[in-house]
Amino acid sequence: MKIFIFSLPLALMISNAFAQSPKTLTPGKPEENGISSERLARIDQAMNEYITKGYIPGAVALIVRNGKIIYEKSFGFSDIENKAPLKTDNIFRIASQSKAITSLAVMMLWEEGKFTLDEPISKYIPEFKNPKVLVWFNEKDSSYSAQPAKSEITIRQLLTHSSGISYAAIGTKEFNAIYAKAHVPSGIGIGNTSDVLADKMKILGTLPLRHNPGEQWTYGLNTDLLGYFVEVLSGLSFDEFLHQRIFKPLGMNDTYFYLPKEKQSRLVSLYEFKKDKDNELVKASVIYDKVEPNYPNTLGKYFSGGAGLSSTIEDYAKFLQLFLNKGEYNGARLLSRKTVELMLTNQLQSPITERFGLGFGLETLENDYKSPYSIGSFSWGGAFSTSYWADPKEKLIALIYTNIYSNKHGELQEKYKALVYQSIVD
Repeated sequence: MKIFIFSLPLALMISNAFAQSPKTLTPGKPEENGISSERLARIDQAMNEYITKGYIPGAVALIVRNGKIIYEKSFGFSDIENKAPLKTDNIFRIASQSKAITSLAVMMLWEEGKFTLDEPISKYIPEFKNPKVLVWFNEKDSSYSAQPAKSEITIRQLLTHSSGISYAAIGTKEFNAIYAKAHVPSGIGIGNTSDVLADKMKILGTLPLRHNPGEQWTYGLNTDLLGYFVEVLSGLSFDEFLHQRIFKPLGMNDTYFYLPKEKQSRLVSLYEFKKDKDNELVKASVIYDKVEPNYPNTLGKYFSGGAGLSSTIEDYAKFLQLFLNKGEYNGARLLSRKTVELMLTNQLQSPITERFGLGFGLETLENDYKSPYSIGSFSWGGAFSTSYWADPKEKLIALIYTNIYSNKHGELQEKYKALVYQSIVD
């Protein structure tokens, strides 16, 4: 067994590095933070090339290192037809990037002793008592049979997408049909004044699971259910909880489910490719569940914790910096250091091969060969071509937002990873 002894100077360096974590994001110079300005220019070249080829309408990119914003630029248009230039403070539909924010809300309540992670969700939402697993499905009329699950769904399984709950619209054809028949939405954004989260989640509790809880990883409505769980525990609407407990303390002043009128003009238009074209964009007319793309500018009441938020790239960077700061940002501590460590620890065991913490995809020893991320990095993205990652080892945050539905050039996000990491020269 190896025993490592730290000298006092080294211990002080580690202690000081933690103590000097940036309190807020501030502008910084690339070279002062180990980044080459010359190499960053390759990002500009790539973005402009994709716009010229008609692959994207526009993009906003942001890089933070050591708590300093060393790169933040916009390219192209927020509205092609009106030649409206995209700006760094434009608001994007962040879809599944909502999930990590919901997970933060859940873990804040966990820290308050409201629940334990391995309790059944049915203890708090009775409709999920005695879950069943789909056995047989009839395509003609969407009828089905189901058998009792081997166990109940736990809160930890919801946080890791291992509960067996599937997705509407982007799930399998069986669950698309089952959920549609029960009027359970995908949660992207309903954009009406009638449906509310509690009603739909109670219906979800009566529907079958795709598999037994804990046996597989299935991307689904887990985080929407957690949003309702937050409502049950806190006594607040999910929207109110997020604004009071997360957005306001962090200074995320442009993050909403439904935008106030004075900010609606900043919402980017959403584009898609013409049929059989990969370089000709038109405004999207309808998205998941036949939702109108401008749902953030409506007076909706459906607060989807899995996909409903819209935000700016800088607001989301503040959220990510909270985790690099071990739970503190802008003078507010939302989590303890140990809770952050738990959230960024892989929660899934073999034979499940995905690497997932409590709300984030993770870079671990097993999947590290696939990308330049350092082990311990956490990441995810959204259905409308937004993505992010944070790398604690490199003290690095990077995000890229474009405004496309059913993107045929998602490889740009992979190229962006390479372009960010190749700019590091320290």
